[in-house]
Amino acid sequence: MTLAKRITLTILALIGFITSIKLSIIYWDANFNPYALSSFCSINDLIDCDGVAKTTHSQFFGVPLAFWGLFLYFVFLFFTYVDKLKNISIKGFRIFAYFDVFKNPLSYICAIGIIAFTISMILAGISIFEIHKICILCFFTYILNLLIGLVAKPKDESIFGVFITSFKDFIDAIKVKKYAIALSAVLIAAAGVLTYTAITDVLAPQVKMQKELNYYSSGNHEYKVSGNTLGDENAEIVVHEYTDYQCPFCFVLNTMLQRAVSELKNIKVVHHNLPLDMECNPLLKTQMHEGSCMLAKYAIAAGFQGKYWDMNNMLFDKEFQGEQSILENAKSIKGLDIEQLKKDAYSEETLKELKREINEANAIGIDGTPAIRINMETKVGIMPYEELKQKLIKAGAVERK
Repeated sequence: MTLAKRITLTILALIGFITSIKLSIIYWDANFNPYALSSFCSINDLIDCDGVAKTTHSQFFGVPLAFWGLFLYFVFLFFTYVDKLKNISIKGFRIFAYFDVFKNPLSYICAIGIIAFTISMILAGISIFEIHKICILCFFTYILNLLIGLVAKPKDESIFGVFITSFKDFIDAIKVKKYAIALSAVLIAAAGVLTYTAITDVLAPQVKMQKELNYYSSGNHEYKVSGNTLGDENAEIVVHEYTDYQCPFCFVLNTMLQRAVSELKNIKVVHHNLPLDMECNPLLKTQMHEGSCMLAKYAIAAGFQGKYWDMNNMLFDKEFQGEQSILENAKSIKGLDIEQLKKDAYSEETLKELKREINEANAIGIDGTPAIRINMETKVGIMPYEELKQKLIKAGAVERK
């Protein structure tokens, strides 16, 4: 390897390593630091590094792609200097003689660079066509990967040839027992780490949250309750939830709270309607969930017959095409008088109650859904179930035995 090529590869790999460190910081702030400010490369809805970092596509096997980048550029640096490392000796003893197995480091760098660039193009496609956001630092590393591969390419080998050389060297290496054992040990250790990160999502809270969203929004749960009361009637801890029946995250929060009540005592959940529909919510500046006012009216109306939570669950579970479909589905609620329900939905009492709930929510600064209020602490948005449960326990709820 010529000195010029070694210096060039070193500079490129270090730039990639430093960029990956920055991407790791952005990832960490986006997913673990609620007080972090927006990064410099979150400019608008399209160019948004933070937004990309928050998606489930920003990890692989539970490990952030930025961390994989750190490993990639370390490998590039390693192969750039492996021929120097294996010649280091102390009193005639070669410390890194084990590295003799790496006979053609430039071919390896070139092959890995091309593979990394190919994967990068797949990630670029996902970013543009699925996420609809671009991380400019990520795209920078994509080009860097190709550049490293091209710079490393040996003059006497084709692009196809570097893959053949790398493969032959690999086969020759694993034929030697000590290298086969070393490779097996590395693979077992890597498999163990990746299995742990993939199962626990310890480094990917956005993936863990998505799994919870999928579970709680599936409707396949046993936590549904009936009647007008959710929890203990005389509970010391009153939890207020604010939802819109056309908000999918509201469905998730609603289900989580019903599960919490099944596992905890000394809490009571009070549901408040906050439809993001200009028909009944005059504080909205743009229309969001047309028709949700009507759904809220039917929930309130069902409460007059002691069927509030029955109707609440039905409204979240199903999609409706107009008022008639609501009434048809409401027939599945045992003991509900459909004619009375229809009358009550348009009664003065229902309209006043809906207006009161909307005004009270806005008065305390809640203008989005879902939202939850525990002991005067308000949280807009969704949170993992275990975090919600711990908040309730901290507030005074007690595990049921």
